[in-house]
Amino acid sequence: MSHQKKASDAHASSPCSDCRSKEILTLAVEIGDALLRSGGEIYRVEDTLFHILDAYGLAHFDVYVLSNGIFASVDEPDACSLSMIRHVPLGDVHLGKIAALNQLSREICAHAISLDAAWARLRDCQALSLPDAWMQGLSCGIGCACFCSIFGGSVLDAFCTLVPGIFLQYMRLSHQAKNVSKFMTNIVGSAFLTAASLLLLHLNLPIHPDKIVIGGIVPLLPGIALTTSIRNLFNGDYLSGAIHLLDALLTAMCIAVGVGFVIIFYQHIKGGAFLP
Repeated sequence: MSHQKKASDAHASSPCSDCRSKEILTLAVEIGDALLRSGGEIYRVEDTLFHILDAYGLAHFDVYVLSNGIFASVDEPDACSLSMIRHVPLGDVHLGKIAALNQLSREICAHAISLDAAWARLRDCQALSLPDAWMQGLSCGIGCACFCSIFGGSVLDAFCTLVPGIFLQYMRLSHQAKNVSKFMTNIVGSAFLTAASLLLLHLNLPIHPDKIVIGGIVPLLPGIALTTSIRNLFNGDYLSGAIHLLDALLTAMCIAVGVGFVIIFYQHIKGGAFLP
C-alpha cells in the first residue's frame, strides 16, 4: 500500500516538473529569440541561454544557436525530455532591446527575479520600439552627411547628402512595412542615391558626386554582418560565420548593382561621356 502511494505521488509530481521545465525552457528560448532578432552575437545568445537554464536549477540541457535558428533541449531525471526549435530570420540591430534583455538575463542569473516576473519583463523588452520615423530619418541624413565629410566631401556635398539620406531611411522603413526583400531595398536605395547625386551634377552645382554616393550608401553597408561573420569564424562557429558572410557579400553586391546600373545608364544618355 505504501509502495503504491509513493509511486502515485511520484507520478503526480512528474507533470508539475514537466510544466516547470517547459516554462523555463520556453522563457530561455524566447529571450534568445529576441536577442537574435535584435542583432545579438551568436556566442552571447548561446551563453545567455546556458546561464538562464542553469540559474533556474536545470542541470541536464543543451543549447545550439545559429544565425537564424535556436535548438534547445532539457532532459531532467524527474521530468520528460523536452526540446524546442525556433527559426529566427535575420533582422536589423536594435541596441535598446539588446541592453534591456541583457539586464534581464543578469537579474535572472543573480536570482533577483522570479519566473513570472521574468515573463512580464520579457514582454516589456519585446515591446520596446524604435524611435519615431522622423527621428530615424533625420539621424540617417545627418549620419550620411557626416560620412560624406569624412570621405573628403565639401560642406555643399554634405548638405546635398543630408536630404537624400533622410529620404533613404523613409524608403527603408516603407519597404520594411511592406515586407520588401532586403536585397531589393539595397538595390533601389543605392540607385536612388546615385541618381540624386547625378541630378545635382546635371544642375551644374560644384559638387563631388562620388563623395555624395559614398557617404549616402553607408547606412546600407553590411558592416555589422561582416564583423559578426569574422568573429564567428574565429570562434570556430563556421556555419553561423558563413551565413553572415554570405549575407554581407550579397548585400554589397546589391549596392554595387544599384550604383553601377545608374552610372552606366547615365553614361549612355550622355553619349558615352565619362563622369568627371
